[in-house]
Amino acid sequence: MKKYTLECVNFLAGALGMIIELVAARILSPYLGNSQMIWTCIIGMMLAFMSAGYYIGGKIADKKPSKNIVSLLLINAALFISLIPLIEIAIIKPFSELEAKINPIIIAIICSSITFGPASLFLATVSPFAVKLKELETNQTNDIGKISGKMSAISTIGSIVGTFTAGFILIPNLGVKNIILISTITVALLSFIIHEEKNIKYILKSIIIIAIFIVIILYGKSLFSKANPDIILDTDSEYSRIWVRKINENNKSYYTLEADKGYESIASDNGSLYSDYMKYYDLFNYYNPNTKNVLMIGGAAYVYPTYFLKNFENKNIDVVEIDSKMTKIAKEYFNLDTKNERLNIYHQDGRAYLNKAKNTYDCILIDAFKGINAPFHLATYEAVLNSKKALNDNGIIITNIVSSLKGKDSDFIKYEYATYKAVFDEVKLFRVQKNIFEEDELQNLILVGFKNKNITSNNNLEIYNTLLENEVLDFKTDKKPVTDDFCPIGV
Repeated sequence: MKKYTLECVNFLAGALGMIIELVAARILSPYLGNSQMIWTCIIGMMLAFMSAGYYIGGKIADKKPSKNIVSLLLINAALFISLIPLIEIAIIKPFSELEAKINPIIIAIICSSITFGPASLFLATVSPFAVKLKELETNQTNDIGKISGKMSAISTIGSIVGTFTAGFILIPNLGVKNIILISTITVALLSFIIHEEKNIKYILKSIIIIAIFIVIILYGKSLFSKANPDIILDTDSEYSRIWVRKINENNKSYYTLEADKGYESIASDNGSLYSDYMKYYDLFNYYNPNTKNVLMIGGAAYVYPTYFLKNFENKNIDVVEIDSKMTKIAKEYFNLDTKNERLNIYHQDGRAYLNKAKNTYDCILIDAFKGINAPFHLATYEAVLNSKKALNDNGIIITNIVSSLKGKDSDFIKYEYATYKAVFDEVKLFRVQKNIFEEDELQNLILVGFKNKNITSNNNLEIYNTLLENEVLDFKTDKKPVTDDFCPIGV
C-alpha cells in the first residue's frame, strides 16, 4: 500500500476538490441563487484557483520535493474547508444583501472565490508534487511524460468519482454541513498519512489540529442557527438546498419553503392560500367550469394541490414534481395527504412528462418557475406546444411568472407572452397585485392560454371578479417566441 501512497493521495485530492465545488454551490445557492450565471462563476473561479495551485505546486515541488511539504499543503486545505460554515454567515450572507449596489456577477465571483478558492488551490498543488515525488521514487527521469500523464489521469478520475459521489450520494443523504466535516477530517488524515516522520509529538499535534477544525465547523453551524432562528429544516436534495421556516407574526404563524434563493411555497396554518398569485389558479373554474382533471407542474410544498383537493370536490389533480424530497417535506411540514385518491404524484421533470404525456387534461397549472431564474426548457415554444397537446379541446393553461411589465426586468414576460401567443388561440395576462407594484417592478404575473378561442366562462361566479379586474389589456411585446435553440431566459 505504501508503494501507492502518492497515487491514493492524488486520487483523493482530485475527488475532494470536486466535492468541495459542489458543496460550495449549495452553500451559495440560498443567497445568490442557482442560475447559469452562478455556475459560470463557480466553474470559472474553480479552474482559476486550480491553475494557480498547479503552478505554485510545481514550483515548490522542484525546489523542495518533500512529502512533508505536501502534508503541510493538505493541512492548509483542511483549514480552509473547515472555515466554509463561518464564511457563509460572516461573508456570503452580508455580500448577498448588496445586490442592489454591486453587480451580481462581481458578488458571485467574490463569494465563490472566498468560499472554495483557497481550498481548491491547496488541493491542486498535490498533483504536481505527486509527479515530482514519483519521479524521484522510481528514478525514471526519462519517463516524466508517462508519470505526468498517469498522475493527471488519476487526479481526473478522482474528480469524476468525487463529482458522482457528491451529487448522487453525499449531498442528498448527508447535507452540506456534514460533508464539510467529513471532507475536513479526510484531508487532515491525508496530511497525516503522507507525512514521513510520525512520532508521538506529531500524532498528538495532528489530533489537536483535527479537534480544532471540528470546533470551527461546529461553531459555524452554531452561528448559522443563531442568525436564522426561524429555520426549522436545513436540508439538501439531489436538486436543491432546502429551507423550511416557521414565521410567527401578529399571533399567527405560517410556513415557508425556500430553495436556491427562491420562495417555493408559503402556507398558513388554517389551510387558506397565503400567496395571492395562487388564487389565480382558481380561474380554471371560471373559464372552464366543467373541468374534471387538472395537471400541475411544480409541486414544492403542494400548497395549491392540498387546497384544490379540499375546495374542489369531484375534481382530480396530477402533480409533477421533480424532487421527491420536496414531497417528503410537504407531507411532514405542509399537511400533504398522499393517500388521497384524487391525487397522483409523478416524480420527474415537467418537460419530460409533457413530452410523453399519455393523459389529457382540462387545465394545466405551471408553478415551476423561480423568479427570473426559470427552467428554460419549460418556457420554450416546444414545451408550450406540448402543453397544448396535453389539453382537451376546451383546455386552458395558467402559468405564474415573476417579471416586470416594463423596464429592464420585463424580458421574461415579453418572451413568454410572445411564445404563448404563437401557440394558443387566445392569451390573457393578469397582474396579481395591481395596486402594490409599479409596472417596472418585479411582481407575480399570470399568463392564461386558451386552446379554444370560443371561451365559455361561468359568469355567475362573482367571487372571481376581484381577479378578473386585474387583467392587463393591450399588452405589447417586441420579443419573438423563445425556442429550445434560442432561449435567453432562465437557467
